[in-house]
Amino acid sequence: MADQVTGAVETGGATSGAAVSPALGVQHLEHNPGRPISWIGVTIAIVGAVIGGVGFVPHPTWWLFWTGAAVMVVGLFVLVGAKTFSTDWY
Repeated sequence: MADQVTGAVETGGATSGAAVSPALGVQHLEHNPGRPISWIGVTIAIVGAVIGGVGFVPHPTWWLFWTGAAVMVVGLFVLVGAKTFSTDWY
C-alpha cells in the first residue's frame, strides 16, 4: 500500500480526496472509523443481543431474554441520541 498517491484525483471534471494506486489505476475510498459514541452504542446493542441469546440456551429463560432486549433498546437510544443514523458520515 506504500504505492498509493493521496490528494485530489481528477475524475471526469470532478475532484475527490480519494487515493489512487498508480500501478493498478484503481480508486480507493478513505477509511472512516466512526465516532466513539457510535461504537459505544453498537457495543451496548451487541451485549444485549448476547444476553438475549444466552437466555435461549439450553431452554428459553424469558426474563433473561427480555433483559437482553431491554439492553438492546438502551443501545438503540444511545445511537439515536448520538445521531448515528442521520449524520452524513462520508
